[in-house]
Formats: sequence, structure tokens, C-alpha cells
Amino acid sequence: MCPQVSAITPSSHTTLIDTLDEEYGTKEFKLKAYESLGGAVRIPTVCYDDLGAPEEDPRWEVFDDFHTYIEQRFPKVHAILKRTKVATYAAVYHWQGTDTSLKPLLLAAHIDVVPALAATEANWINPPFSGYYDGEWIWGRGSCDDKPGVIGIMTAIEALLEQGFKPTRTVILAFGIDEERGGQTGAAAIGKYLVNTYGEDSISMIVDEGGGFSDLSGTVFATPAVAEKGYLDVRVDVLTPGGHSSRPPRHTGIGILASVVTELEANPHVPKLARDRTYYQGLQCRAKYDAGFPSEMRKLVSESQTSDEKLHELETKLDDFDPAYSASAGTTQAIDIIYGGLKINALPEAVYAITNHRIADHSSVSELQDRFASIVAPVAAKHNMSLNAFGKEIGLEASTTWGLVKVSDAFGSGLEPAPVTPTTGSGPYELLSGTILSTLKTNLRTDDFPEFSVVSPGLSLGRLAHHLNMRFPDTRHYWSLTRHIFRYGHRGTTDGYNGAHTINEAIRAEGFLEQIRFFTRLILNADETDLLD
Repeated sequence: MCPQVSAITPSSHTTLIDTLDEEYGTKEFKLKAYESLGGAVRIPTVCYDDLGAPEEDPRWEVFDDFHTYIEQRFPKVHAILKRTKVATYAAVYHWQGTDTSLKPLLLAAHIDVVPALAATEANWINPPFSGYYDGEWIWGRGSCDDKPGVIGIMTAIEALLEQGFKPTRTVILAFGIDEERGGQTGAAAIGKYLVNTYGEDSISMIVDEGGGFSDLSGTVFATPAVAEKGYLDVRVDVLTPGGHSSRPPRHTGIGILASVVTELEANPHVPKLARDRTYYQGLQCRAKYDAGFPSEMRKLVSESQTSDEKLHELETKLDDFDPAYSASAGTTQAIDIIYGGLKINALPEAVYAITNHRIADHSSVSELQDRFASIVAPVAAKHNMSLNAFGKEIGLEASTTWGLVKVSDAFGSGLEPAPVTPTTGSGPYELLSGTILSTLKTNLRTDDFPEFSVVSPGLSLGRLAHHLNMRFPDTRHYWSLTRHIFRYGHRGTTDGYNGAHTINEAIRAEGFLEQIRFFTRLILNADETDLLD
């Protein structure tokens, strides 16, 4: 249950890693690294949802300032690595290895940040784009999400180059510019460029932002996300004849829409506990290594590995035991937007509601669409309404009905669950796990950091809870490059002052230093391993 690998430290680069760790521990290096991140934060590379094409919208121009900054800050990287601009401001770096038979390692991050609202600026301890280092924290928008990824990778490679390191395995860097709106400009173009340049299934493994680590009852749990839930926003439009409110029908369009919403709320998706899914694997890890895990639940998890009866019993208890269970193991629905009515004495002719879904890793967009239509169909029939669900006519003919219920993909946002990355027994997962454990074991932190660490598979679904992580990163555009995609940023839950996308975003400086150490060890381990193709 939850097998672990040993910590992996570069064996042929022992002197190099020791030298770098010694350098990383110096005050001079720390202050330079912290200022590298602070300077990056001071460049407000804000991603707006309504950004136009990079060559047309002047709001993109600040990204050019960012590129100028990192060129100056990391001169060796820009002298030795080949940089290719994609979609004007996104960037791909190629660090050629000496053995072209080895598949490259790809490290990804994104340059863009969400806006900092002017209305809340006074609530920041330090200004949102200050990049201020106060001796413990580096403050500002992007200090957690995701400029530590970009600057951490760059800092690690600059340090390796300064030591004269030349890779055996090629290393590729991919820096997106609009991850905060889905990567539709940056990562989408990067993905196409990488496929055209290197081919499908050409990358040994990809590591992007995502999961981190946390302390559970004295044990550090690192949770690289190996799966992503799918996504779909569904819009329900109810179209009915208008008229004066003095002569209303039995049910107005708003009333019919309310019936649809009520039916959806009465039929939530039922989570499914499956032994081959990420949530169950994470639960096994907690049962085995979390000292605070209740003994009776630990026994039940153990017995559920071979007993279907115990698996079902465990499933019935998880809703009460783990508040995140339903969101983790099943498809979620949240009716977030509703609109209808223009005037108090006019019958509404067009009303709508939009429901957000995060699709379970065992389901699909089409399965969700079919289920949604099956719930709405009886309501439409009851009110003598025709139904068009995702382009299909269902039930009553439009010519014989009073109105129309239309169900559609609200924003063209449908996304299938990501292919699940292989874990136990897989070379790339073992290499990543060993690197994580090595970095944690040899940390340079000055706080009271636990000695024992484990790695547990994580699931990306849009919230944070133990073995869950917060993001749908740019990797959705890189699926065809490799089966081995990991969303992991090596940041502890206590290394963020107040999280991302909110006021007082800040990263603990020592936590950022550990990210640099992680990227350094990952590059060196990947360079000499036989666990990768």
C-alpha cells in the first residue's frame, strides 16, 4: 500500500550538487535569488480575459519588458540556450544535450499573473507589485503563481552553467503567457510548436506547476498531480412567449428554469471510489503514513484493497470522513449564474442558467452531456417544451410545443479529463519521487521541518485539500508530447503567506530557495538516470 522509492541524489555529479548546495546556502546567493524573483514580480505581466492578439493589443507589451529583464538577469542562460519566441511573447528554450538518443526533459511554467484589484490595494501589507523582500517573505502578485517557477528554473540553470555543467540529456523550457485564462494564446501555440519541432511522444517527462507538499501529523506528504479532472460549463436557455404580466401562464420561463435547477440540485453526481483511481491511491498513502489517520479507517482502507464489500463500506463513510471526497472522486456541478426578466410587468421571454462542472477522471464530456440531458428532458416535457441538448432534438417536436429549452456548452470550454500519468512501477514517476524525497531530506531550511517524507499521487481539480492541488495548468496543451506529465512546484503549504489570486500574495523566501534546489536536482538526476527513455 503506497509503495515508496528511495531518495535519488545525482551519483555522477556528487561534487557538483554539494558545491551548489554550499553556494545556495550563502547569504550572497540567497539575496541575489530573492531579488531575481522580486524584480520579476515588479513587472506586472497581467493576463486579462479579454486580451486580443499579441500583435494587436498593447497590453501585451509589458511581457517584452519581462523578457528583457530575464535576459539581463540570466546572461549565461541566454548565451548558451537557444530561445524561440512563440505567439510573440511565449518562449521555448532548448538546452542541447550530448546524447541525442535520449528524450528531452521539459520544464514548464508561466509568466503571466492575475490582476491585483485597485479596490483592494490598500489591504496589501506591501504593494501588490513591489517584489519586496522583508527578511522572510517576498511580496507581490505572481510571487507564488507562477514566477517562482520561471525564475527558479532560470536560477538553477544559470548556476549549473556557471559551474560548467553540460547536459547529456536535452532540456527544454516552456514558458506560457496566459495560463490564467487557459493558455489559449501561449501554451496552445507552444504545444503546436513542440509537436512540429520534436514530434508526438518525444518528451521523456514534463514537470509543470501544480502540487506541492504539506505536513500531516509530522509527516511531509508531497503530492505531484498525475491526473486532472475534465471541465464543462453547461448553459440552459428557456425560451417562451412574452406578454403582459396581468395574464400570465401557469409557469413563466423563470418558473420553468427554476424547475430545471431544482431537478439538477436533486440529482447530484454520485462519487465513485475505484481502486485504480488517483483518489484511492492518495487515500492509501494517508492510511499508511499519516499518524493522525483514524485506526478504524486505516483498517478499512487496508481491507478494501481486496474486498469489494469493504470497498463499498469505505465509500459510504468517506462523505463524513473527508469533506473533499465528493469533489475528488466524482463529477461536481455548481449552478453559478442565473439570469432572467427585464421588467416587472413583462413576461420573461429568454432566461438562462449556467452550471460549472469538474468532470471525474473516470468519466467524460459526452457522459456528462448525456446525463445532463436526461435530467432536463422530463422537465421540458412536463411543461410542453421542446428540448435541444447539445445540438440534438430530444422529446417533443418544436412545432407542437409552447417553447424551447436549449442546453449547450456555455463557452466552448469542454475539456476531457487528462490522461492519467503512470505511477507505481513507472520510471519517470520514480525519478520524480526520488528527486522530491532527496530535496526534502537535504533541505536548507532553518525552520522545524519534519524529517520523514512520502510521495503520494495527487489530482488536479481546482481546490486544495491534502492530496489535491489547485490548478488546471498549461499542460492540457502538451498531452500528445508524453504520457508522463506531472503538475508539481515543490512548494509547501506554509510557504505561501495568503495563497495566490488574493491580497497579500507572498512566498516564504526559504521556500523559494528549495524550489531552486528541486529544479537543480531534477535536471541532474534526469541527466544520468536510466529511469527515463
